[in-house]
Formats: sequence, structure tokens, C-alpha cells
Amino acid sequence: MKSSRAILGTLIILIGLVLLLNNLNLINIDLSQLWPLFLLVPGLAFEIGYLTGGRDPGLLVPGGMLTTYGLVFFANIIWGWHNMAYLWPAFPLGVAIGLFQLYLFGKREAALLIPIGILGGYSAIAFLNAYTGLGWETVFPVALIAVGVLLLFNRKK
Repeated sequence: MKSSRAILGTLIILIGLVLLLNNLNLINIDLSQLWPLFLLVPGLAFEIGYLTGGRDPGLLVPGGMLTTYGLVFFANIIWGWHNMAYLWPAFPLGVAIGLFQLYLFGKREAALLIPIGILGGYSAIAFLNAYTGLGWETVFPVALIAVGVLLLFNRKK
């Protein structure tokens, strides 16, 4: 536990030094392009917190969400904000990722699979719609048919 505090303390000092040097114009960093780190760093901290401590899988829900959102915003900064027209389905997907991690590393509560399936399926349909250009009038009925087929042929005992 002490080593993680030392790492966190050192990281905070380094960030403070970089910000101060930038404000004093001793270095020149365009901080306006780095704001997604305010989502990505805490998200990764939640993930690492679980992986190193392993006690509370609930850390993985905000970890998965914030990491997903930070990466989406970085992608928009790098490749342009016009891509948000294609990347917006990552927002419900971030929740599904966080819940899926909780399911995998938690108590495997079957009830979690319902929101995971709904949010993940909605995101998959929305990504398909965004990237293929198929309209919802085509994608939604195909998705309903796929769900119906799964329900008919997935016979658990």
C-alpha cells in the first residue's frame, strides 16, 4: 500500500511541475489537447486499483466507463470531432464494459447480463448503423430476428 501512495504522490508532483513550468512559459505544452486524461487517468486508476488490491470489483464499473470515454475523446482529438458521428455508441458501450468487468470479476450475478446485453447490443446495432450506413429500419429488424433465433436455439437446462 505504501508503494502505491509513493507512486501516486510522485505522479501528482510531476503533473504539478509540468503545469507550473507550462504556466511560466518554460515549456510549451498544448494542454487543451490533453483534457481527456482527466477521464482516462482516473479510469485506469480504478482498473489498476482492482488489479492490485483485488478486493472490490465495483471499482471496475467506473474504471471501464471512464477509460472508454477517455479513449473516445482522445480519438476525436487525434482524428477530428466529426468522428463523433460514428463513435457516439461508445457511450452506452462504456457502461456495458464496466458492468461486464463487474460480472467477470465479481460474483457472476446473472442479473448483470440483462443490462450488459441491452447496452452492448444497442451499441453494436448503433455502430453497425453508423459504419455501414444501413438505416435503423433495416438494422433493428435484423437484430430482432437474431435475438429471436438465439432464444429459440439456445436451450439451457
